[in-house]
Amino acid sequence: MYVILVYDISQENNGQKRWSQVFKQCKKYLSHVQNSVFEGEITAVQLKKLQSEIKPYIDQDYDSVIVFKARQEKWLSKETLGKKEDKTSFFL
Repeated sequence: MYVILVYDISQENNGQKRWSQVFKQCKKYLSHVQNSVFEGEITAVQLKKLQSEIKPYIDQDYDSVIVFKARQEKWLSKETLGKKEDKTSFFL
């Protein structure tokens, strides 16, 4: 499946540490697109594993994580306004 994961980590209650841990876990499975946005192809098992790995770092009272799912990337239309960053441009 193709996933877009977006998170918002509050600065309250040691938020910077939580943010960096969530970032680190997401980077293991998905491509970093912009600030707190990741996307990529992932299996259902990998997604469950990612969710279980970031859950301990999410403060239910302050933070949120949203996962958008599509069967494949081709079912998703993406449009960028403004500066478009190509995080994969260094690949040969």
